[in-house]
Amino acid sequence: LKPAAHALFKKLKDEELELLVQAVESRGAWESGCVWVPRGGPRGALLSRLSRWPALRQPHELKHLCYCAGGRGGCGDAAVLCCNPHHFSRLAAPETPPPPYSKASCGPSWPDKPQHPGTQLLEFSYNGGDWRGRLCSPPPDTSLSRSTVKDGYWCKLAYWEHRTRVGRLYAVHEASVNVFCELPRGSGFCLGQLPAAHRSRAVRRARGKIGRGLLLSREPGGVWAYNRSEHPIFVSSPTLGPPGSRGLTVLKVLPGYSAKVFDYERAGGAGGWRLPGEGPCDPHSVRISFAKGWGPCYSRQFITSCPCWLEVLLNPP
Repeated sequence: LKPAAHALFKKLKDEELELLVQAVESRGAWESGCVWVPRGGPRGALLSRLSRWPALRQPHELKHLCYCAGGRGGCGDAAVLCCNPHHFSRLAAPETPPPPYSKASCGPSWPDKPQHPGTQLLEFSYNGGDWRGRLCSPPPDTSLSRSTVKDGYWCKLAYWEHRTRVGRLYAVHEASVNVFCELPRGSGFCLGQLPAAHRSRAVRRARGKIGRGLLLSREPGGVWAYNRSEHPIFVSSPTLGPPGSRGLTVLKVLPGYSAKVFDYERAGGAGGWRLPGEGPCDPHSVRISFAKGWGPCYSRQFITSCPCWLEVLLNPP
């Protein structure tokens, strides 16, 4: 592996080597540019294995990140490709097992009734053939209804701590957005700037694990999430489960991995998304919890039991 890498380095110019060093030393915290090399071998896989994933075996296990020009057809020259290892992510597998702290046994579906009857966490209404859902007592000046979504941005982000939404909705106009607490030279939705009144110790611990957070991107056919942090994120959406599934699927996405968290084609024509114990939810939404999982394979049955989580309210194309 090392001789192949040295042979590759000899082909790079000084400024390309400097850019590569910056990307590796910052561990992807700075969005460095593409490093172009001649085609003729799995260059991206080579450096990704050397600096990030020693167990990596095949190039098809990797995905170009949305800001890599190599993933969009390169720089106009079919003879070159990008080898910046931090322009790639690994693909998350849907059968990732739950972490060892899970206390609940895995089952194919949720129980018919909530574990704590009488504690209704979600409120719903039916209007014009479309289910609307919101958590109890949101701030009065920002509705979660998709009817408020205007043309010009493809989603809104809502940040929650347990059952309380913190801050206003964040509208995303660009094709991708960073969601983070600490990201050098980063721009996007900074959770670290949101108000910090009355936070529990569990919330403060979970917030300390968000770090560089995640990258959300709208790409052809769907929405992808790339885990930039040093801890797992957990994702659920109506299109993550197998076709025809009505239960909840929660996908664990490890650091450095990407997952297609929403498929527009699979969501087309879908009705209300029903979650046993919670009721119907917006079928064009994604829920992401930082560091803590929930659902039938975890001790937390509802996402509102997670200390820090993100709701992605999509504007259907």
